[in-house]
Amino acid sequence: MTRRRPSRSATADDLLTTLGRLTDRVRQGAERQRARVELAEALQRSMLPTGLPEVPGLRVAAEYAPARNGLDIGGDWYDGFVLPDGSLGFSIGDVQGHDVEAAAFMGQVRIGLRAVATATTDPGEVLGRANELLLSVDHGLFATCSFLRFDPATGELESARAGHVPAVWATSGGQGGVVEDEAGVPLGILPGEVYPVARRRLAGGAFVLLTDGVVEGPSYPIEAGLDAVAGLVRSAVATGASASELASQVMGVAGLTDHTDDAAVLVLVHDPDESSPASPGPSDSR
Repeated sequence: MTRRRPSRSATADDLLTTLGRLTDRVRQGAERQRARVELAEALQRSMLPTGLPEVPGLRVAAEYAPARNGLDIGGDWYDGFVLPDGSLGFSIGDVQGHDVEAAAFMGQVRIGLRAVATATTDPGEVLGRANELLLSVDHGLFATCSFLRFDPATGELESARAGHVPAVWATSGGQGGVVEDEAGVPLGILPGEVYPVARRRLAGGAFVLLTDGVVEGPSYPIEAGLDAVAGLVRSAVATGASASELASQVMGVAGLTDHTDDAAVLVLVHDPDESSPASPGPSDSR
C-alpha cells in the first residue's frame, strides 16, 4: 500500500502571499463601494434645485445633508417652482432605498411632480396623478412626499401628504406645533389613492417641511425629534430668525438623533408686512 505523504506546512511566504491577495480583494471592493457612494452623492446633489422661488413677504431656504456613515445613500429631495397660475409649488420627499437606484428614482419622482403640476395645481390631485404615473412605470420603489401650493395673492397655503413626516409650524404670536393633517399612503404603492388637502392661511411665522433623517435616529424616536423641531421653530420665529438661519438650526436637530439616513429641510418664512404684488423670483438654497 502506498502511504500518502503529509501536506507541506504553509511557509511564511505562502501566508504572506495569501494575505496580500485577500487584502487586494478587500481594497478593490472598498474602492468599488466608494465609487458607488460618490456617484450616488453626485447624482443626488445634481438633481436638487439650484434656487427656490420667493415672492415679497415669503422667504424660502433649504438644507440637505448626506448620510453620516457615507455608505447609505438615500433619496431625499426638496423642490420649489412657479406654477402656471403664478402660485408657488413646493415638494419634499424620501425615496425607499439607499443606493444609486434610489437616487436616480428620486430624480424621476421630483421631475414627475413638476410635470403633473403643469396640468393641475391642487396638491391632492398632484400627488394622485404622480402616484398613478409611478405605478405605470412599475419601478418597484415607493416614495413618501409632501406637496404644497402657496398663493401669494391670498396668503393661502394648501398641502397634501403621501405618507410623509408631518410639517412643523409657528406664528409670530407664539403659537406652533406639529401639523397633524390626514395623509394618504406613499406614492407608488396603491392605485386610485386619494390624498386629502389641508388649507390654512399664512399670517406671519414659519412653515417647516423635513424628512425623517432630521428627526429620527436609531435610539431617538420621531416624536421626540418633531417636538425638538417645534420648540426650535417657535423660538426662531420669536427672535426673527431668517429662513436660512432657521433651516440651518432645524438641520442641527439631526445631530441629536445620531441619524444614519440623509436629511432635508425646506423652510417657508412669511411676513405679511412685506407682501406686495410682484413676480416670483429665485432665492439661494443649499
